[in-house]
Amino acid sequence: MFEGQPRGLWALALANTGERFGYYTMLAVFTLFLQANFHFDEKLTSTIFSSFLMLVYFLPLFGGMLADKFGYSKMVTIGIFVMFVGYVLLALPLGANTLAIIVMAASLLFVSLGTGLFKGNLQVMVGDLYNDPRYADKRDSGFSLFYMAINIGAMFAPTAAIEIMKWSQETFGVSEADSYHYAFAVACASLIFSIAIYYLGMGTFRQVITTTKKKDAAATNEPQAEELSPTETRERITCLILVMAVVVFFWMAFHQNGLTLTFFARDYTATSSSGVQAMMFDVTNLVAAIFMVFGAFALFQSKEAKGKLSGAALILAPAAYLYWNYQQLPESISISAPIFQQFNACFVVMLTPVSIALFGWLGKKGKEPKAPVKIGLGMLVAACAYLLMIAGSIGLPVPTYTNGVNDHMANVTPNLLVSTYLVLTFAELLLSPIGISFVSKVAPPKYKGMMMGAWFVSTALGNFLVQIPGYLWGMDLTIVWGVLAAICVVAALFIFSIIKKLNKVS
Repeated sequence: MFEGQPRGLWALALANTGERFGYYTMLAVFTLFLQANFHFDEKLTSTIFSSFLMLVYFLPLFGGMLADKFGYSKMVTIGIFVMFVGYVLLALPLGANTLAIIVMAASLLFVSLGTGLFKGNLQVMVGDLYNDPRYADKRDSGFSLFYMAINIGAMFAPTAAIEIMKWSQETFGVSEADSYHYAFAVACASLIFSIAIYYLGMGTFRQVITTTKKKDAAATNEPQAEELSPTETRERITCLILVMAVVVFFWMAFHQNGLTLTFFARDYTATSSSGVQAMMFDVTNLVAAIFMVFGAFALFQSKEAKGKLSGAALILAPAAYLYWNYQQLPESISISAPIFQQFNACFVVMLTPVSIALFGWLGKKGKEPKAPVKIGLGMLVAACAYLLMIAGSIGLPVPTYTNGVNDHMANVTPNLLVSTYLVLTFAELLLSPIGISFVSKVAPPKYKGMMMGAWFVSTALGNFLVQIPGYLWGMDLTIVWGVLAAICVVAALFIFSIIKKLNKVS
């Protein structure tokens, strides 16, 4: 799984891990912060949240255009510093007055702009590592590993946000509304880690750092872009746009994790847990389970005794830790709504080896589906996640409020949301890393930055549409989830209707 990958993959992945840890620490509590600090209702919160997500994923289009002209690595480093300014502004405890709202809006703009310069261009650099013929057949698995690595940061983010807020309240006696700023400060620290890793690891990916202008490429022996005919260029761009049109609706459904699924966790899900179920809310237990999965792969895939022994150790040691931790469990633990967002990232890390192994096995048999087929399947799996939510929401009352505060109306088992995140993660692994790999492979070389940016524009449009289910909040819950399931099914049918055209270029 890890063999045969270019060295630069790990430095670039870790640089993105730090940035994603900060981003998801902020995102885990952002909607709750808007309501606790500014007392915004669900509709305004939904609009702000989805508009911010739209900007975060729309601006990579312009970041990619700038990178095509001035260099990807240069835009990556500028982007990190711009993001840092945004998180610093968000960490300032200015209260709930007009100035605080203006500063909050400015901080979101800086974070969005910085991400636009950083995110897509870093992934173009990852894709360029696989232009070397030695690594060409590792592109899909490489992007899956890259995606797994950056989700390690996302996995720890909700716990970091909750614990730093709790620590600030207990240590400094700050209110809940003020404690959110301490969580945002964590994002500042994570970007320092990110830029440090980027510069320290630069020697491993120096071959993809663009420092010269295109007209000087031949003189400096820098690889030149493959020339395509105008017809081929149009065909590739058309296929990419069609795929991106489908991806819009996936992200609309997927990013409900920060909105309606968080509302469901707050208003309908049990606020305490006990026994084995309680163990999954401790991120260290999830890490132990991840080590066991990796250990199983090492045990069964290693050809040498040393590798098998290492695999056995990676199973037995975490298993012993889990047993010990189970013995220390209190009678019950409390559950905070943001904690559920850790499960998606955890499942990405845990299931990536399974995904790579499955498609590797199919590839050896000549039966591995092409990227567009995987994307279509991902849409169908996402629909299944919301069918699960429909089943779990039947009979639940519509949301109600007392003095403007959401009532807690039920104690639905946490297993419903955890299962939903598991199914959504299966969908994500079929669609997101594979889609990024597809863009890096199919995009006309002269427009790599712009097309990777366009991929994120599709994500941006999906994120803007995230607010629609937020506006439906207050209706019967089966309607909210039913709309999302139906959209995913229609999008899947569309992509399968044009699959021959897409497979032709993939």
